[in-house]
Amino acid sequence: MAAVLAAGTGVGVAAVVAGIAPAPAPATSAGDVAAGGASGTAESQADEASAGGRDTAGMSMGVAEQFEYVREHWDATDSDQFGFLPENDCMNFASQSLLVRGWAPDDDWWYDESGDEWSHPTAWVSSTSFMEYAEQHPERATALTDDQRDQVKVGDLVQFDWDDSGDRDHTGVVTSVRTELDGSITIEYAGHTDATWDRSVDWAITTYHPGGVAYYWSIPDTPPLVE
Repeated sequence: MAAVLAAGTGVGVAAVVAGIAPAPAPATSAGDVAAGGASGTAESQADEASAGGRDTAGMSMGVAEQFEYVREHWDATDSDQFGFLPENDCMNFASQSLLVRGWAPDDDWWYDESGDEWSHPTAWVSSTSFMEYAEQHPERATALTDDQRDQVKVGDLVQFDWDDSGDRDHTGVVTSVRTELDGSITIEYAGHTDATWDRSVDWAITTYHPGGVAYYWSIPDTPPLVE
């Protein structure tokens, strides 16, 4: 079984809190399912991610470290420790962020220490398998629908069902939650496949994959450790 990452593995100094600066437009690249172009560029997202300027004061240490890890590695395409799945790395990356946050591996959710991405269990690398795992571990995560945005916070996971078929096709880490002047809530996320920083959930389910459905996993600030 894999060992937990040492605290402070993530690097960077920024975190997102509700009401902080607006996000850049989504990047253009191939995702889990092919889609048309989006406004904005990967370069503009990289510039925003490296700019800093976001306050971490209201975050727990675990969430801040998780965010810093995601900010530093959202566009990475290799990892000696975890490997990289070129066409489907989103859940592998989301799992890494939970490990950095403080989750302990268990019999179903762990990673192969050799760095062989094909040897990780499905709960670590598959969005649908992680959904099934989280459903069996309510002590680790609480399921939320898109109608419960008021309960979503930075560091939670967002999962997408692009074709509303009941499975989960993509996973990201929530990087921003803010309430707009009209009372609506805007949620943004980061992740792999495709490399995404501060992408709007609304854009993802209306423009990137029209008709897609977003779901969330609310993660406690101090998840229980599993031996």
